[in-house]
Formats: sequence, C-alpha cells, structure tokens
Amino acid sequence: MKAETSDLTWFTSSRSANGQSCVECARTPSAGIAVRDTRQRDGAVLNFGKTEWDKFLQRVHAGEVPVTT
Repeated sequence: MKAETSDLTWFTSSRSANGQSCVECARTPSAGIAVRDTRQRDGAVLNFGKTEWDKFLQRVHAGEVPVTT
C-alpha cells in the first residue's frame, strides 16, 4: 500500500548538486520520514519509522554508510 504523499512538505538537501543526485525528505503524520528521488517525484516513495530513520542517520554520521559528494 502506497502512503499518501501529496500533502507532505518536501525538503531537498542544501548539499544537493544542482538537483542531479539527490533525494527529498518529508515528515509524515505518523512522525516518520518519507524519501523520494528528486528527479522522479511521481515515482516510488520509501517510508521509514522514526526509529529506523534515527538509526540510519547515526550510521551515516559514524561513517558506516558511503556518502557521495
């Protein structure tokens, strides 16, 4: 089941390279995070619970997830 995303407020990272390789994030009504590809806004949306998102960010900050710049 696809979550309704049309009413969400989407944000693009300030580190986005001219919108070429980035994602947009939005807070969901259930306190989770929705993530989508900026170039395919009508495409798939990944939904994460707050706990999942927090763990992901911890791993990014710890250098455990490869990040391209």
